Amino acid sequence: MNSTNPTRVLRAAQAIKGSHAARKRTQFVRIVAAQLDQIAPGTVRVAVAPLIVNDKPRTWVDLIGADGRAVATSREQCRAAHGLLSRAFPDVDWSTPRQYDARTGALVVNTLAAPAELGLDTAQAAR
Repeated sequence: MNSTNPTRVLRAAQAIKGSHAARKRTQFVRIVAAQLDQIAPGTVRVAVAPLIVNDKPRTWVDLIGADGRAVATSREQCRAAHGLLSRAFPDVDWSTPRQYDARTGALVVNTLAAPAELGLDTAQAAR
Protein backbone atom coordinates (compact mmCIF):
# COMPACT_ATOMS: atom_id res chain seq x y z
CA MET A 1 0.00 0.00 0.00
CA ASN A 2 1.28 3.38 -0.88
CA SER A 3 1.34 5.89 1.91
CA THR A 4 2.26 9.56 1.92
CA ASN A 5 3.73 9.26 5.41
CA PRO A 6 7.51 8.82 5.51
CA THR A 7 8.51 5.39 6.73
CA ARG A 8 12.07 6.19 7.75
CA VAL A 9 13.89 9.05 9.34
CA LEU A 10 16.91 10.43 7.57
CA ARG A 11 19.73 10.39 10.10
CA ALA A 12 21.96 12.74 8.10
CA ALA A 13 19.26 15.41 8.14
CA GLN A 14 18.83 14.96 11.90
CA ALA A 15 22.59 15.29 12.42
CA ILE A 16 22.70 18.49 10.40
CA LYS A 17 19.79 19.96 12.33
CA GLY A 18 21.45 18.95 15.60
CA SER A 19 24.73 20.60 14.65
CA HIS A 20 22.91 23.78 13.65
CA ALA A 21 21.15 23.86 17.02
CA ALA A 22 24.46 23.31 18.83
CA ARG A 23 26.08 26.16 16.89
CA LYS A 24 23.18 28.47 17.72
CA ARG A 25 23.45 27.53 21.40
CA THR A 26 27.22 28.11 21.42
CA GLN A 27 26.77 31.46 19.70
CA PHE A 28 24.06 32.43 22.21
CA VAL A 29 26.32 31.58 25.17
CA ARG A 30 29.22 33.51 23.63
CA ILE A 31 27.11 36.60 22.95
CA VAL A 32 25.57 36.67 26.44
CA ALA A 33 29.04 36.23 28.00
CA ALA A 34 30.40 39.10 25.89
CA GLN A 35 27.50 41.36 26.85
CA LEU A 36 27.93 40.54 30.55
CA ASP A 37 31.63 41.35 30.21
CA GLN A 38 30.69 44.71 28.66
CA ILE A 39 28.27 45.44 31.49
CA ALA A 40 30.76 44.52 34.23
CA PRO A 41 34.22 43.32 33.14
CA GLY A 42 35.23 40.00 34.68
CA THR A 43 31.69 38.72 35.28
CA VAL A 44 31.43 34.94 35.00
CA ARG A 45 28.28 34.20 37.03
CA VAL A 46 25.15 36.16 37.85
CA ALA A 47 23.04 35.35 40.90
CA VAL A 48 19.48 36.71 40.95
CA ALA A 49 17.18 36.43 43.96
CA PRO A 50 13.75 37.96 44.61
CA LEU A 51 13.35 39.85 47.89
CA ILE A 52 10.64 41.70 49.78
CA VAL A 53 11.86 44.92 51.41
CA ASN A 54 9.35 47.11 53.28
CA ASP A 55 6.49 45.16 51.67
CA LYS A 56 7.82 45.94 48.17
CA PRO A 57 9.18 43.31 45.81
CA ARG A 58 12.83 43.80 44.95
CA THR A 59 15.46 41.80 43.09
CA TRP A 60 18.96 41.14 44.39
CA VAL A 61 21.56 40.75 41.64
CA ASP A 62 25.12 39.70 42.39
CA LEU A 63 27.78 39.64 39.66
CA ILE A 64 30.54 37.14 40.43
CA GLY A 65 34.00 36.87 38.88
CA ALA A 66 36.09 33.83 37.98
CA ASP A 67 37.68 33.81 41.45
CA GLY A 68 34.27 33.45 43.13
CA ARG A 69 34.28 36.97 44.52
CA ALA A 70 31.71 39.62 43.78
CA VAL A 71 32.62 42.04 41.00
CA ALA A 72 32.41 45.70 42.06
CA THR A 73 29.28 46.99 40.37
CA SER A 74 26.83 49.85 40.43
CA ARG A 75 23.05 49.65 40.59
CA GLU A 76 22.83 50.33 36.85
CA GLN A 77 25.19 47.46 36.03
CA CYS A 78 23.17 45.03 38.16
CA ARG A 79 19.96 46.25 36.55
CA ALA A 80 21.47 45.84 33.08
CA ALA A 81 22.66 42.29 33.83
CA HIS A 82 19.24 41.30 35.17
CA GLY A 83 17.56 42.86 32.14
CA LEU A 84 19.88 40.98 29.80
CA LEU A 85 19.11 37.64 31.46
CA SER A 86 15.35 38.27 31.61
CA ARG A 87 15.32 39.05 27.90
CA ALA A 88 17.55 36.06 27.10
CA PHE A 89 15.31 33.70 29.11
CA PRO A 90 11.77 35.10 28.79
CA ASP A 91 10.01 31.89 29.90
CA VAL A 92 11.88 31.53 33.21
CA ASP A 93 10.09 32.03 36.52
CA TRP A 94 12.20 34.74 38.18
CA SER A 95 10.29 34.43 41.46
CA THR A 96 12.79 31.75 42.51
CA PRO A 97 16.51 32.41 43.00
CA ARG A 98 18.53 31.66 39.87
CA GLN A 99 22.19 31.55 38.92
CA TYR A 100 23.55 31.95 35.39
CA ASP A 101 27.00 30.69 34.44
CA ALA A 102 28.36 32.62 31.44
CA ARG A 103 30.97 29.94 30.69
CA THR A 104 28.44 27.14 30.18
CA GLY A 105 25.22 29.05 29.55
CA ALA A 106 23.49 27.14 32.34
CA LEU A 107 20.69 28.88 34.22
CA VAL A 108 19.91 26.88 37.36
CA VAL A 109 17.82 27.29 40.49
CA ASN A 110 20.09 28.69 43.21
CA THR A 111 19.33 27.24 46.62
CA LEU A 112 20.11 29.86 49.21
CA ALA A 113 20.64 27.74 52.30
CA ALA A 114 23.12 28.06 55.12
CA PRO A 115 25.35 25.05 55.78
CA ALA A 116 23.91 22.74 58.44
CA GLU A 117 27.14 23.00 60.46
CA LEU A 118 26.33 26.63 61.28
CA GLY A 119 23.17 25.63 63.15
CA LEU A 120 21.26 28.64 61.84
CA ASP A 121 18.21 26.67 60.74
CA THR A 122 16.06 25.94 63.75
CA ALA A 123 12.86 24.88 61.96
CA GLN A 124 11.83 21.31 62.75
CA ALA A 125 10.45 20.81 59.23
CA ALA A 126 13.84 21.50 57.71
CA ARG A 127 15.57 18.71 59.65
